[in-house]
Amino acid sequence: MKHVIRKSDCPINFALEIFGDRCTFLIVRDLMFKGKHFYGEFLLSEEKIATNILADRLSFLESKGIVSKSSDPSHKQKIMYRLTQKGIDLVSVLVEVIMWSAKYDKASAVDIEFVKSVKRDKVGLISQISSRLVDELGVS
Repeated sequence: MKHVIRKSDCPINFALEIFGDRCTFLIVRDLMFKGKHFYGEFLLSEEKIATNILADRLSFLESKGIVSKSSDPSHKQKIMYRLTQKGIDLVSVLVEVIMWSAKYDKASAVDIEFVKSVKRDKVGLISQISSRLVDELGVS
């Protein structure tokens, strides 16, 4: 196992070493909220992640235990990506980022119904999203 030298033991630094570029959270977003599971689906995202960066980020997220990849049961030669429990545990983080953006970016494409749901019952919504993702994963 390759030993990685960290710049510091700060918890924010730890997170930034994984999520410090814009593409990583976008991939997690697509898995979490947009139901994307295949390489080609990620390429269709409006942010137009370059193929080399997408491949690198998916591999990196897999190496960090945030996503897993497996063969698609309906088409064995296609690779399917899913969030692991470690990735699913990011739901609350992404919900907070969405809410922060909704508050401060008036041009945001945030779903107003989503914002209302978060304001009504944030804990319940996070639990509901997490449960759906765990069901997709096929574990409990």
